[in-house]
Amino acid sequence: MKKLTILFLLLIVVACGKDQGNLTVKTHVKGLKKGTVYLQKIEDSLLVSLDSIHINGNENFELHGQVDSPEIFYLVLNKHDKSYEHLPFFAEAGVIDIKTTLKHFVTDATISGSKNQALLDEYNVFNSRLKNARLDLIKENFEANKAKDSIKLDSISKADAGLIKRKYLFTVNYAINHKDAEVAPYLALSEIYDANVKWLDTINTSLTPEVKASTYGKQLQTYIEDLKKK
Repeated sequence: MKKLTILFLLLIVVACGKDQGNLTVKTHVKGLKKGTVYLQKIEDSLLVSLDSIHINGNENFELHGQVDSPEIFYLVLNKHDKSYEHLPFFAEAGVIDIKTTLKHFVTDATISGSKNQALLDEYNVFNSRLKNARLDLIKENFEANKAKDSIKLDSISKADAGLIKRKYLFTVNYAINHKDAEVAPYLALSEIYDANVKWLDTINTSLTPEVKASTYGKQLQTYIEDLKKK
């Protein structure tokens, strides 16, 4: 009887040891020969590791973690020269495939298997165009300052304000159109946190009950409540 009890307890320990969570990140890093890769997330303003693997010649590997609610995780590469690179992605339960290169670990990354990541990628296409437009204005502003062209400077200032407003409106509309995805409150918190609270409220009230109960849904609700107290 004692032997059976001990065997049963051992089986429980083994079973618990095999529980790797509800997230599998299948990764291929072209050119990676040596280094350590971590799966991390932010908890209480700190990056914590959920899993790690030491690479020694294998470009294909898996990392595992637990996702209670879709949120941003990080694939972190510690190369043999001890430098770190952080690749953010929207994690959610299931299998996520990440393909990238050692040379351009972040910019070469293609990520599939995450609905929220696909929506974030779509949003970032617009956001990149907007950032490039604002960079062009910065260059124009530099030249106008050198020439002491006050009329041009005033025109640039108005154009930049217009781009910022365009970003706010696009983000609000994009979030509302995807009110059933956790990317909606995430964008409110990460991209337009300094917008008028009524715009943030518009996003918040549009969210589905499931998204409201998510990590970013709760954070947005708390953030708006704090803003209204000020």
